[in-house]
Amino acid sequence: MMEYKGFAGKVEYDDEAGIFHGEVINTKDVITFQGTTVEEIRQAFHDSVEDYLDFCAQLGHAPEKPFTGKLMLRIPPDLHRRAYISAKQAGKSLNNWIADSLSNTSAHVA
Repeated sequence: MMEYKGFAGKVEYDDEAGIFHGEVINTKDVITFQGTTVEEIRQAFHDSVEDYLDFCAQLGHAPEKPFTGKLMLRIPPDLHRRAYISAKQAGKSLNNWIADSLSNTSAHVA
């Protein structure tokens, strides 16, 4: 995983083509990059983010923020009830209980 100016890039290696290719994964806009070495892929990632930011500025649009911190979630009613009860038993709001639960299960992701 790579990070630059709040944007997260995921990189994979294509053995057949002999290149690294990547994409920014924390925005709905499509931002891709590629290179043949670690240095090239890092620079291409930075360049792609900068190009995206410049393009948004030229259009007069604000770049999409990677995440707002708001999450709309649809779950089965029974799961909603069980989560609510678990939150109350833990002395937390449902929002805090869910945030803590997600934090605990995704702790390995930087």
